[in-house]
Amino acid sequence: MLKNNYQNSISQEYLYQILERIKQKPAIFLGKSSLTRLRSFLDGYMGARVDLGLPETQQEIEFNQFQEWIQSRFKINSSHSWDSIILFYSEDEKDGLNKFFQLFEEFCTEKIKLQVQVNQIQNQHLKETLVLEK
Repeated sequence: MLKNNYQNSISQEYLYQILERIKQKPAIFLGKSSLTRLRSFLDGYMGARVDLGLPETQQEIEFNQFQEWIQSRFKINSSHSWDSIILFYSEDEKDGLNKFFQLFEEFCTEKIKLQVQVNQIQNQHLKETLVLEK
């Protein structure tokens, strides 16, 4: 029973909460304000979840789309990782970390706007279907 409760608490959605906490106090989690250290932290986080056999959460699935979004945002088709791309356009590691949080917020905002549009289209389609059925 204890093991099940532990696993349930671990598998909950909290990736974005961790990122917010890191944003507020990066030195506590990363040792210093560094985009490369954030990437290492996130790799460790994701790797630990895989090692524990935990399923990917919705936030983790969304975050995996951040790579493609960064490549599109900066018009880069290479295989460079999101942190390398951001760091290329940054003055240093600290600036890169700050840029990450700005870009991640923009990414989340765009995802929300897209979801609202999808919901509106689905609702309109549902209304049209109901009208046709009457």
